Formats: sequence, C-alpha cells, structure tokens
Amino acid sequence: MKVQILGTGCSRCKKLIKNAEKAAEKISEKIEEEITIEKIDDLTEIAGMGVMTTPGFAINGEIVESGKVLSKDRIIELIENYKSDEIR
Repeated sequence: MKVQILGTGCSRCKKLIKNAEKAAEKISEKIEEEITIEKIDDLTEIAGMGVMTTPGFAINGEIVESGKVLSKDRIIELIENYKSDEIR
C-alpha cells in the first residue's frame, strides 16, 4: 500500500508526514501489508490530483483528505477503512 503526502514542505506537511510514518509503523503488521510513504511536492502533480489546499493525503493515488494535518489515529482509521473496502 502506498500512502502519499502532497505538499511543498511546509510545517503542516512535515507534521502530516511524521504522523503518517507513525501510523504506518503501528498498523502495517495488523493489515499484513507493507506501507510505503511517498512525498509529492510538485505543484503541477498536486493540482493534477485535485488537491488545492495542502497538505493532501492519498492512499494508492486516491485523495482521501486535503487541507488538514491528520492525527496518527485518524490515518490508521483511514487505512483500515481503505483496506476493508478493498477486500469487499
């Protein structure tokens, strides 16, 4: 699974990256899947994915949230929901 953080490196984007790293570390064993974190900082690519307010948060290329610094627990919840939807 690929988690993507979309942003230009502002403090909010950096905080989201840290929270995503913590969440990935905590949940990857539970969902039995490796989670990679990709940072996307190219404005054209960010806008092309539909994010107008950073930071953006995507799972496997699908934008899940934008304009918010998600907590570790919220990221875990989003990953679990994504994974359960993927199974159905």
